[in-house]
Amino acid sequence: MVKDSPLSEITLRKYEKPYQLDKRELVKKICLSLGLLQPGDSRDVIVDILLVLIKAKKEKNPISSEKIKAEIEKIRKKYNLEMKGMAESNIRRQLKRLRDLMLVEKKNNLYNLSEFLSLKEIFENKIEKFIIPQTIERIKEYLSELEKSEEKNL
Repeated sequence: MVKDSPLSEITLRKYEKPYQLDKRELVKKICLSLGLLQPGDSRDVIVDILLVLIKAKKEKNPISSEKIKAEIEKIRKKYNLEMKGMAESNIRRQLKRLRDLMLVEKKNNLYNLSEFLSLKEIFENKIEKFIIPQTIERIKEYLSELEKSEEKNL
């Protein structure tokens, strides 16, 4: 029996060019572009998680989920944002989503951007060169199978 659950999944969106956006707004557009955040979603704590991990990358310093939560609180206060999505369980769930997309790695309950690379490098190496080509290839396999089945039914 074949399951209908995907082996991997990615959503990509194209937005306007990034002109004169502050760092949080840039990271928010990245999250939207990668399907990590839905348009109009007010629960955007994943943006702040990435901001914290980007900051920690500079020092090549893995960080615990508790420390991430403390840093998120500072960011959300700075931007006068509601404290939505701040539960420890939600932060860990968002970190898991980032790990599933290979943006973040976890070792000894500490998190960091994959190999302490920039998000651009991670996107190029893991998503653009790895996930997207494999996904496209699998879709082509399904399309070929459809063509074969159509030829048999003619």
